[in-house]
Amino acid sequence: MNAQLLTLSTPDGPFTIIARDGAVLASGWTADPGELTGQIHADLLPGAFETVTGLGAISEAVEEFYSGNPGPAMAVPVLQKSGPFRGHAWEMLRTVPPGHPVTYTEYAELAGNMKAVRAAASACAFNAAALFVPCHRVIRTDGSLGGFRWGLAIKESLLDREHAEALQQSAPR
Repeated sequence: MNAQLLTLSTPDGPFTIIARDGAVLASGWTADPGELTGQIHADLLPGAFETVTGLGAISEAVEEFYSGNPGPAMAVPVLQKSGPFRGHAWEMLRTVPPGHPVTYTEYAELAGNMKAVRAAASACAFNAAALFVPCHRVIRTDGSLGGFRWGLAIKESLLDREHAEALQQSAPR
């Protein structure tokens, strides 16, 4: 099965998306699709890629995110495959509000098992759909950033952007 490939220019660098049938298979801050394909489950791995200039609602959601509206990215369909805990953890991550990161412990609890902190961290590490499944919204208990596949500078930029937007939304008008 073939997939579409799109690389967008963002303030955090090139952002590449691999999608099929309107759903994101993988995405991240790279211009090299090869850095994304290893994260796609073997059952979902496309046979070929068609380079496109837009992906409709998917690319619009990325543009909205960088315009200060992170909401639409959470509505974009994502197609990832793993075990029950990880799949549920990815779904729960999409409920974490922008500008309000959670700790790995809080994320484990949100995913249904407060003792599964390592499993929750693993769900972040194996998340193929960066931005659309916002693993950047998970931080260490001490408030430090922890890890991020695309680099801590990008994670910090994403969190700062979302925090600024959350502050603007909560400001009295």
